[in-house]
Amino acid sequence: MLQTMNIEAFISVNYIVFDLEWNQCPYGKGHENKKLPFEIIEIGAVKLNNDREIVDTFHRMIRPKVYKKLHYRTREIVNLTSKDLQNGTPFPIAVKEFLTWSGGDSVFCTWGSVDLTELQRNMKFYGELHMLKGPFHYYDVQKLFAVEFETMKSRRSLEYGADYLHLEKNKTFHRALSDAWYTAEIFQKIDINVVLAYDSIDSYQNPKLKTEEIHMVYNGYSKYISREFPTKEVAMMDAEVKASYCCLCGRNSRKKIRWFSASSKNYYCMAVCPVHGYMKGKIRMKHNDDGGLYVVKTIKVSNERELEMIRAKKNELREKRRKKRHQMAATS
Repeated sequence: MLQTMNIEAFISVNYIVFDLEWNQCPYGKGHENKKLPFEIIEIGAVKLNNDREIVDTFHRMIRPKVYKKLHYRTREIVNLTSKDLQNGTPFPIAVKEFLTWSGGDSVFCTWGSVDLTELQRNMKFYGELHMLKGPFHYYDVQKLFAVEFETMKSRRSLEYGADYLHLEKNKTFHRALSDAWYTAEIFQKIDINVVLAYDSIDSYQNPKLKTEEIHMVYNGYSKYISREFPTKEVAMMDAEVKASYCCLCGRNSRKKIRWFSASSKNYYCMAVCPVHGYMKGKIRMKHNDDGGLYVVKTIKVSNERELEMIRAKKNELREKRRKKRHQMAATS
């Protein structure tokens, strides 16, 4: 069943707008630590109260443990040297200080979703992930900027957003506290109704049990995040995964095009709600760091033009697979 987002539940006492800078293996991917491809070297954050007024800041340089030499691209972008980090705070201490400073009644805000993933991956590496239980809701300011000022699908750089809103650029970009500050200033200019209508869900710590699965309804689309499944095939046999509830009224819409795989990770369908018309479904198969497979499904309001596009895509894929089977049979 679908559940409508309770907007009041996501009004936070404080908003924590944060940014991270990180380093990667200077000797190439073949030498990287697979459990920590990106090591955080700087945390910067700005705290806003419930009226989105800036009330405090946080900044820590991190002394690296895994990649003690800076990758040349990291050195160019953040304008730091390995020597600059020698007196930094060890990550386990810095992250505890950051979460204590943030407070338990706060909601995170970031430019994009990557910083939250890397924060949790670094915490997991150091055995500190228990301090930040997920999945959790947060505000992706990059997405909110797109909804408020451009189109839902556009994703712009932070500097583009600052220029678009004519912010005073008196801080250096690509440093954690500066980027957090610019993100906070952009966040302040987004209509609060847009903020509350388009929160995001971080699923780095994905649901493990059916009772933990996430069902949310937003403006014009719904999102479902499943528990883990052993294989894609088992996932696609699950009734909840296959369901195509209308994202506006919750009715189980009639399928016009049943779920089909467009790639190893993506599945699509088209359905019709008797009240609200066409609905487009998309399933993404995702793996967590431990190899567990789970589903992220979205159902969006659609139209007849998109129905024909999806039908053409399905027919094209069917023809490609038919030709491939024919070629394999001819060579065997």
